[in-house]
Amino acid sequence: MNWDQQLLLFVVSLLANTFSALAGGGAGLIQLPALIFLGLPFSVALATHKVASVALGVGATLRHWREQNVDFRFSLLILVSGLPGVVLGASIILAVPDRLAEVALGVLTISLGIYSYLRPNLGTTQQLRNRTLTGYLIGGSILLFIGVLNGSLTSGTGLFVTLWLVRWFGLDYKRAVAHTLILVGLFWNGSGALTLGILGEIQWDWLPALLLGSLLGGFIGAHYAIIKGNRLIKRAFEIVTLLVGAKLIIG
Repeated sequence: MNWDQQLLLFVVSLLANTFSALAGGGAGLIQLPALIFLGLPFSVALATHKVASVALGVGATLRHWREQNVDFRFSLLILVSGLPGVVLGASIILAVPDRLAEVALGVLTISLGIYSYLRPNLGTTQQLRNRTLTGYLIGGSILLFIGVLNGSLTSGTGLFVTLWLVRWFGLDYKRAVAHTLILVGLFWNGSGALTLGILGEIQWDWLPALLLGSLLGGFIGAHYAIIKGNRLIKRAFEIVTLLVGAKLIIG
């Protein structure tokens, strides 16, 4: 790639990951189509996007770590529940037509934004619940399913994790986004990238610009999420879910 294309990749990655770090997901809305538009086949673009998304988790972690917004025992549940699903989803996506799944996911993603909008107090304060064995089993089962979607589809699954942590476990948006960006960004996407890299192909010479944009975008988005609070995060979540859902449906 020439310098103009590298600069374009950096700008796209920076914008996509800033909004993703603010809303708790959705970087693929802009970043993945841009990779395809610039000439990568879908499978290569997806694997490359997954690798770059790990840097989003790194950037967000650098900012959220100082705020102590992460519960480490609870984080273990998210990892144990989601990682097997991520590997499973990444293993099957390269051989499965995904158009119907994308449309269904788009409709469901839009419904998340509408649901959040219709419940004005949702996620504005932390009210922990379902911290029993049954609650963890149900919550973990849904995280496993979201992990499959994360490994197999292109964008929006971080938004599912964010809302599930708010709705089922009672986290506020700030803490839910922190857990999503760190655990999904670093570990889920890292596992998906590794699996796709082994089974498919990664465009390594495109990664420097993407990684830098993801790293800076993750840090900037996390910074504004922390200083502006739950109301801004909630609105950003609702806007991004609608945009991601519409993009998945339109194709």
